[in-house]
Amino acid sequence: MSPFGTGATGRVVRSGVRRRRVQTVVIALATMMAVASAVVAGSLMVAADAPFDRAFAKQRGAHVTAHFDPAEASAARVAETGKPAGVTASAGPYPSTVFRPVDPAGFRMPTLTLVGRSGPDGDVDRVELTSGRWARKPGEIVLATSFEGPGVGIGTTLRASGTPNAPDLSVVGFAVSVSETADAWAAPAQVDALASEGGPVTRQMLYRFDSARTKEQIRTARKDLAAAVGPEALLGTRSWLDTKRAADQGAAATVPFVTAFGVLGIAISVIIVSSVISGAVGTGLRRIGILKAIGFTPREIVRAHVAQALVPAGAGIALGVVLGNVLAVPLLSDTEAMYGTVSLSVAWRVDVTVPAAALVVVGLAALVPALRAGRLRTVDALALGRSPRTGRGRWAHRVTGLLPLPVAYGLAAPFTRPVRSLAMLLAVAFGTVAATFALGLTSSLTAIGASQDPESRAAVTVTTTKPVDVAPPPPPPAGGGGASPAGGGTVSPSPPKAADPARVRSAITAQAGTASYYGKTRNEVAVAGISGSVRASLYEGDARSGSYEMIAGHWITGAGQVVVPTRFLERTSATIGDTVRVTYGKDTARLRIVGESFDTSGGDLEIHADMAAFPSAEPSTFLVETESGVSADEYARKLASVIRPLGGDATTGAPSGQDGVILIMSAMAVLLTLMLVSVAGLGVLNSVVLDTRERVHDLGVCKAVGMSPRQVMSLVLSSVTAIGVLGGLIGVPVGYVLHGLVMPVMGHAAGTRLPPPVIDVYEPGLLLLLVLGGVVIAVLGALLPAGWAAKARTATALRTE
Repeated sequence: MSPFGTGATGRVVRSGVRRRRVQTVVIALATMMAVASAVVAGSLMVAADAPFDRAFAKQRGAHVTAHFDPAEASAARVAETGKPAGVTASAGPYPSTVFRPVDPAGFRMPTLTLVGRSGPDGDVDRVELTSGRWARKPGEIVLATSFEGPGVGIGTTLRASGTPNAPDLSVVGFAVSVSETADAWAAPAQVDALASEGGPVTRQMLYRFDSARTKEQIRTARKDLAAAVGPEALLGTRSWLDTKRAADQGAAATVPFVTAFGVLGIAISVIIVSSVISGAVGTGLRRIGILKAIGFTPREIVRAHVAQALVPAGAGIALGVVLGNVLAVPLLSDTEAMYGTVSLSVAWRVDVTVPAAALVVVGLAALVPALRAGRLRTVDALALGRSPRTGRGRWAHRVTGLLPLPVAYGLAAPFTRPVRSLAMLLAVAFGTVAATFALGLTSSLTAIGASQDPESRAAVTVTTTKPVDVAPPPPPPAGGGGASPAGGGTVSPSPPKAADPARVRSAITAQAGTASYYGKTRNEVAVAGISGSVRASLYEGDARSGSYEMIAGHWITGAGQVVVPTRFLERTSATIGDTVRVTYGKDTARLRIVGESFDTSGGDLEIHADMAAFPSAEPSTFLVETESGVSADEYARKLASVIRPLGGDATTGAPSGQDGVILIMSAMAVLLTLMLVSVAGLGVLNSVVLDTRERVHDLGVCKAVGMSPRQVMSLVLSSVTAIGVLGGLIGVPVGYVLHGLVMPVMGHAAGTRLPPPVIDVYEPGLLLLLVLGGVVIAVLGALLPAGWAAKARTATALRTE
């Protein structure tokens, strides 16, 4: 017994699927694309939510991490801030400092925030050991798991700094703090010992609140803390909302655009499935009448037509699940992280829910035309056959007949089957929406990539050091028993001697063809109130040509100013106009925030300040603009001949390379768009095949009266040209609006706002070409049936009924 009815019903279903090959392929491809997009979107939604929340609840993560200045508030006064109403739990105060250790190979690690805790447990932020044990005495340290690797493991000895008398620290464990309250932990006495090396000391407090779900509640809590100890004592805070966003944003940023493609795919699938089944009913009236005449019931007719959609749809859904899982891998790999015992992976329930929902959608889309087939009277079905209703579209034929065009008959053809023409129009419109949205998306992603590397804009880059080719280390001695220097570490190459920045600066100024230049250095700094390393780009001179896109405020114009990204403001609950304390080496300065920069560097923070605020900072790179008409290659060659003897080098600016995530997102957008446009073209193909088969006798008459094969092809193609134009006029504005809605959502998910140059990427000429893209989709979809009609023999066409 067939799952769709009796054995006879099953044979009717199989026969219909085999006979209507074009329709079968169209349904399969449409559902495959829709399911693939939905699987990717669903997987990213799951990956962007549950893991962090479960780990945060398990470890009793800190809603707010605060750092206080010991000179402004005593430990007892700081501890009192954990007792007011609204605070459900607190921990601390813990001594905290920043240091930059040196690994066994002699390379400096990033700047780390070290917190002194006697154990991993506590009322707030229960740090989870992943390996080893907790630090029990001075000289021992526990690192965050992100630092665990081939060069650093249990038992590795680190030097606290690059100074000759820096103490040694033995790594005894690795741990995870879902709140990211520190990068390393040690006994409290160890923090005091490292503080004597010159690092600033702060007191860290951790809080959990009964209300901390929104930014406004976090800001209120921060104001209460500042009021309790005084604004000068509170150096900075970090919100758990920002930590969650940083952990989730790898997947979350891709969810909006993949979801948009998924919705477009589902819409096209519904349109095409409905159109295919409706066409099967319209062109198979005589067959339906015969089936009813030999005893098929209306219910069996309905089941047969629904099944003819579900069979190819089932194959397309299966392929879509596989394709969706494959497409999700590169996107999820960027968000792979560990939160204690929770890991990210493609959720199995997505692979179950999406196919089930797709089957329901396809079934409902096929049900309406199938019910129409079931309600047809046997006599009417046998009498009507495949002919359209008398008089339908005649007014259009009369109007187009007045046009002095050989394709006037084709222009009136869509009005003969208005429902089918509407389905074709919607397919073309959705295909144009996808193309418009994808072109804007890829253009915005390209603009984002270019905006994140302002150094690539400079014509010539001058460095104070020359690149050094480091040979690979020699193989270990035979037998493997030889000891390597420095307690098992690799001997690091001697760093090249840097050129004097003042002499390099003089050489640039003296070089003919110099229009302007500015100096820059990038290094790790410590910012009060922020755990982990923060990169700082320090500028010397007029650096407007190397500025980042600004979201609010302005670029740095002098000493004492700092420009920060959106995530910095959210993490510290600061606003433009506030001051922050920044430590560069042994130089500490209070800088005023004057601007919010557009930065998409993920969890890393990079601030921008004037070099004059830090006396020990010197430029390591000079970015040069040449005068008009001066060859950058020739300028760099002449300047290099002067700079190289000093120890530096000069090269022409290299083009900016695209970030891997941006490339993956752009490639996926292109792939999904090609799939959508192809399916839209197949929808047109299906409709034109049905129209051509219905009008084959008329086409034979046209050939008999002298119409050439080329004119017949033009006749068929003209029937879809007007639909392509109208579909483009509808689809381009919708795609434009969709881009304007999705891009800000993607930026918000990535933890930043988007500046106008990233969103305003459409030119008027480009929009006009996209409108013509609707014609291209329609014509390409109709090309195969038009070719078949042109090649058909006149006698064969005239004999066809």
